[in-house]
Amino acid sequence: MAGAGDSPVTLTDPHAHAWSPETARARFRDGLTGPTAGVAAGHTQVNLISVPADWAYDMLLFCTRNPKPCPVLDVTDAGSFTTALADGADLRTDLPRYRVWENGVLVDEPTDVRTYWREDLVTFLIGCSFTFEWALTGAGVPLRHVEQGRNVPMYTTSRQCRPAGRLHGPLVVSMRPVPPRHLAAAIRESSLLPAVHGSPVHCGDPAGLGIGDLGRPDFGDPVDAEPDDIPVFWACGVTPQAAVMASRPPFALTHAPGQMFLTDARDEQYRVA
Repeated sequence: MAGAGDSPVTLTDPHAHAWSPETARARFRDGLTGPTAGVAAGHTQVNLISVPADWAYDMLLFCTRNPKPCPVLDVTDAGSFTTALADGADLRTDLPRYRVWENGVLVDEPTDVRTYWREDLVTFLIGCSFTFEWALTGAGVPLRHVEQGRNVPMYTTSRQCRPAGRLHGPLVVSMRPVPPRHLAAAIRESSLLPAVHGSPVHCGDPAGLGIGDLGRPDFGDPVDAEPDDIPVFWACGVTPQAAVMASRPPFALTHAPGQMFLTDARDEQYRVA
């Protein structure tokens, strides 16, 4: 399991910000762990989930029916651990930390899943909101979790995703506190990147999503907001993990929340205008 000794990797580290995706993946392959917000700035980050081939259609249908939290950027062939999004990368070793699921129960959080790999696994790479953070920063929107060197807070909501085959579960959201004067920019800039979750799903009172306490996220870290900040919520690529917990497939591999796969793709290629 992940330990308290993990070394966070954040935008406040100028070296991590300047790394190439290949350098970042090599560091993670060597065992470096931590949230990847701001790492290899300008390059697209993605969520990962691998399921047995006999669950792959259900997962594809789930993503198709729930495109806001699950925008698919690539799908591998069964057994393949490579992706067109990152030349030479190994999806079994090149993330900071993984999660291993058996019958919907988290059983391990290793930094390498080669010993868990199966030849029937189909991997889905799903857009991540870390990708649009460059656009928010460029528009002057502060990112509290980056400023504070923390993982972005994520919450399981009371909203249910549209079910697909054997898969069902709640929507998960990420939250960023935004000053009122920057709210329009945050909505505008993220909406131009629909392949990485796009515009927010909710702004303001967290009770509207069934969230009782922003200080207790289900994933990630709590962040300190300024007194006038508005909580802004985006659909999150951890949603498939919530579906795994709810639907209990026999086996799955995922990324650890906030610890993403760094691709060679450039963020701006997913901007629609």
